[in-house]
Amino acid sequence: MPQLQLPIFPAGATEINNNIAVQCKDGKVVYFHGHLPLFQHEESSVKSFRYFTSHMIDAGTIQTVDVARTFGVPLATVKRYLKQYREQGTEEFFQRKPRLRSETKLTGEIKRQARQLLEEGNNVAAVARALNVLPTTLHKAIRSQRLDWNKKKR
Repeated sequence: MPQLQLPIFPAGATEINNNIAVQCKDGKVVYFHGHLPLFQHEESSVKSFRYFTSHMIDAGTIQTVDVARTFGVPLATVKRYLKQYREQGTEEFFQRKPRLRSETKLTGEIKRQARQLLEEGNNVAAVARALNVLPTTLHKAIRSQRLDWNKKKR
């Protein structure tokens, strides 16, 4: 006959459900099963939080609504990271490199034309219209020095 475990958690811990609790102390977040620690991570580590809560949901230890209620995270966000965990695994939470945007609109030829039009005295909005790009695209390129034009050269 299985023995029942009483929900006895350390003082100051917050119940996620009857079996799992969480406690934040000294910059560490610790998850407990009864009085035994299961996992811990830095309070600032959002990736670890997403990983472990998704892992527990996938294992059937807790439910998505438990995480949403206990931590104040939107239910859709919890479900999104659970889906990511199930489809792409653990590595996706820790090995992922930031996505870099490509510079598709500002090709070398477009930059050359933009530089020439700007040096002729046209403003950024007029150059953008002439080249069929957004003015913000040109402004960002000028600020990040991908488009080497300076007003002071005129």
